[in-house]
Amino acid sequence: MSSPAIEIKGLTKSYGNVHALNGVDIKINEGEFFGLLGPNGAGKTTTINILTGLVFRDKGSTEVFGKDTVNDYRFTRSKIGIAAQEFSVDWFFPIEKLLFFQAGYYGIRKKDAKPTIDKLLARLGLEKKKDARLRQLSGGMKRRFQLAKALVHDPDIIILDEPTAGVDVELRRDLWQYLRDLHYKGKTILLTTHYIEEAELLCENVAIIDEGKILKEGPPKILTQELGTAGISINIGNTNQKLDPYFSEYTYTIEKNRLHFSVKDPDKALPKIIKKLSEADIHINSIDSNRSSLEDVFLNLTGKGINE
Repeated sequence: MSSPAIEIKGLTKSYGNVHALNGVDIKINEGEFFGLLGPNGAGKTTTINILTGLVFRDKGSTEVFGKDTVNDYRFTRSKIGIAAQEFSVDWFFPIEKLLFFQAGYYGIRKKDAKPTIDKLLARLGLEKKKDARLRQLSGGMKRRFQLAKALVHDPDIIILDEPTAGVDVELRRDLWQYLRDLHYKGKTILLTTHYIEEAELLCENVAIIDEGKILKEGPPKILTQELGTAGISINIGNTNQKLDPYFSEYTYTIEKNRLHFSVKDPDKALPKIIKKLSEADIHINSIDSNRSSLEDVFLNLTGKGINE
């Protein structure tokens, strides 16, 4: 049986009296799209900084393909490409040259790196800006450059720390599609984000982190069904009929001619509810449903919104 792409056990990190991580456990299988979801300051960036050797861990273990990230750092770092939040490059060189420098750090010769760099610049819409300095780029273009920098050595694992923070909606959706394409090609992706929609659309599994602790982990759909709050509201015609015999298995309220059902999965529950109303010969005027989101899950677990 092959080792997980990433395995973190009992990871702790403190800065003085501030406990950034309090025993974090994460396992990400090869080829998985995994999301680390939490508010700013939750411990997301500290986790990936330890994983990539930018920060020393206090306790615990961090492994990449079964190799310790401290003892076997040459191997583990060669497997990872990271698009960090912060820009750590020389601002006075053209971005194309910066990508050649990045390839060189991994022992890739210029002639071998050129086809990959040309392809990345074209795909990320940076081809016409290749001679520009980083400070001359817009915020969105800087984010694209960070992604190109992470991919220049064709890593098996891609770590993205808030990759779409501060970018416009159109660019965000374009980047999402590119990440889907990379995942389809077999890349293992670890995404940190506080954007609920981003995690729900892209990730196969997510871990919800807050105050340095993993609160819950699993597929977004399963988490929202287990811990979210969804509902179905139905406007019905006038009726004096008692509804309890028909809806004893549901939690519901009725106010005037409006029925509201609290359910885990609206798609699954709605056909059954409609059938029961039909059996009771009750006319339906309109139906509204609201679905759970990971925001609901986070609120349920922490008592606060993810952006609070």
